[in-house]
Amino acid sequence: MSVVRDLKKRYDDFLLEIPEMEILDQGITALWGPSGAGKTSVLRILCGLEQASSWSWIFGNLDLAKLSAGDRRLGVVFQSYDLFPHLTGEQNILFAAEARKIPRAEALRRMQSLAERLQISGLLKKNADVLSGGEKQRVAISRAMIADPRMLILDEPFSALDQNIKSEARNLLKMILKDSQIPALLVTHDEEDLRILADKVLRIENGRLLD
Repeated sequence: MSVVRDLKKRYDDFLLEIPEMEILDQGITALWGPSGAGKTSVLRILCGLEQASSWSWIFGNLDLAKLSAGDRRLGVVFQSYDLFPHLTGEQNILFAAEARKIPRAEALRRMQSLAERLQISGLLKKNADVLSGGEKQRVAISRAMIADPRMLILDEPFSALDQNIKSEARNLLKMILKDSQIPALLVTHDEEDLRILADKVLRIENGRLLD
């Protein structure tokens, strides 16, 4: 387990207050709750996109809360995927590798391995703006995983997909995470995500975890 403690932040009339939150170090932990419950706030603080005072995130022998966003070594897949539309799938993936200072030859090797497992070899030379939602998602997962992250954080990763491809996307994600042995925190409001993917469920409502 990694353990988040004393996570607290006020937003005008909304208070996020989580005394303790345990995240599995193997498998998928789901942070589940309705819109406005505080899920995105938790994600942004964990990723270093927002600041909170006096909290900790003990991961092994490290306190990730004391590290910069980059040094936390988290792979993040946002709801909108956030690909550069004018770049190819390959360029989007390698951009993340360059940002983490992975040598070019190693980055290419990792990308080819991920492309085969996520079935995107045929998408690498296509610009991101011509890809379907499911294709963008798989490129975004490859980009998040290329730097061998400590943890993958997934922000409503299936919400933009058509219903008929959600099941395939969930099964593919479950396979790639099991194969890579990278733990994941899945932020979702969808109970089907819980049924298919979650090894542990944390329920959040009004800024607090519920028993």
